[in-house]
Amino acid sequence: MSDAASLKRKAAEAAAAELTDGMNIGIGTGSTAEEFVRVLAGKVKDGFTMMGVATSERTEKLCRELGVPLKTLDELPILDVTVDGADELDGDLRLVKGGGGALLREKIVAFASTRMIVIADRSKKVETLGAFPLPIEVNGFGLTSTFMAIRRAGEKLGLEGEIVLRKSGDDPYITDSGHLILDASFGRIPDPEALDAALKAIPGIVEHGLFIKLADLAILAGEDGIETIEA
Repeated sequence: MSDAASLKRKAAEAAAAELTDGMNIGIGTGSTAEEFVRVLAGKVKDGFTMMGVATSERTEKLCRELGVPLKTLDELPILDVTVDGADELDGDLRLVKGGGGALLREKIVAFASTRMIVIADRSKKVETLGAFPLPIEVNGFGLTSTFMAIRRAGEKLGLEGEIVLRKSGDDPYITDSGHLILDASFGRIPDPEALDAALKAIPGIVEHGLFIKLADLAILAGEDGIETIEA
């Protein structure tokens, strides 16, 4: 196991220690969340009872392969906890998510949860969000208009940088919900709340990757151990 994978595993194991028998659990998407699925599968094999809701088709496939029981969010509309990774987070537990392309479903599941636990290696913690491009899930209709509105909204907040359509090979990347993703390289985002409000006002945006006031606990694994941040 590589050093990076080992840290992800340690964060996943620490998150699993926060769980109690009988929980309904939202399960995130991405490489760190997949380590959590593997840890969770081991607990289930040892008799731990739970029911999961996957945030993507990719996560659902892995859960089914490893024997983690699943239901839909319609079947379990209120969850005890969601465990998910992050592309970036700051000391106030504001996150950038969506590098794995599942930000809409991840945010819906997190919002439906009583508690959200973020797991990551310590390199994902930053002083100011923005080093990682901000994923913005958009409707395909009026894409150019939406693109221009995002650029204007960023400029009003002093945010400039390249905004690109995410691709899968030569074709546009399509989310599990049938939308497109624009990745906005704004650089430093000193006021995530203001950007959150500005993006929410653009009709062509389905959802964006700023997760604000959703996370309750971050578990960050480093070479010298686990660091936690609580809301």
